[in-house]
Amino acid sequence: MGWTDHYRAMARYNRWMNDRLYEVCAGIPDEVRKEDRGAFFRSVHGTLNHLLLADRVWLGRFTGRPFAAARSLDQELYSDFDELRRERAKTDDEIEAWVGSLTEEALAEPLRFVSMSDPQEYAIPLWFTTAHFFNHQTHHRGQLTTLLFQVGADSGVTDLLRLPAEQRTE
Repeated sequence: MGWTDHYRAMARYNRWMNDRLYEVCAGIPDEVRKEDRGAFFRSVHGTLNHLLLADRVWLGRFTGRPFAAARSLDQELYSDFDELRRERAKTDDEIEAWVGSLTEEALAEPLRFVSMSDPQEYAIPLWFTTAHFFNHQTHHRGQLTTLLFQVGADSGVTDLLRLPAEQRTE
């Protein structure tokens, strides 16, 4: 098993977790989802928006089609939850398609990009930036599960090991 197999599994885990968490969030009133809870991106809604924004920024870097709408890491892409959910699903489709196109050779090549948070240009191997991409998602979904717990919503177990067996390999 190589990096490509690993990232395909991570893309499936990403979709599985996003589907589960959005289902939980759908049961929460909009005003509760948007309530400032003192989190880094303030609210459940803000955290969901950040996850989508960051995924689109990275996907744009990976595919050579920059996400031009990105202005800041905490901007709200969609205020309507249903629209945010639809766009999340579209982006998860794009992530799975991109990961499906990866080769071990491509992963060894450097990815060149300029950070949003500073003007520095980076050249980092694609395997490493892809690892960061999936790690970033997991980090913020962890924050999201805490926010959900605070509002009395149970997201269930989020461990990678709980990914359904049929989704672990292709």
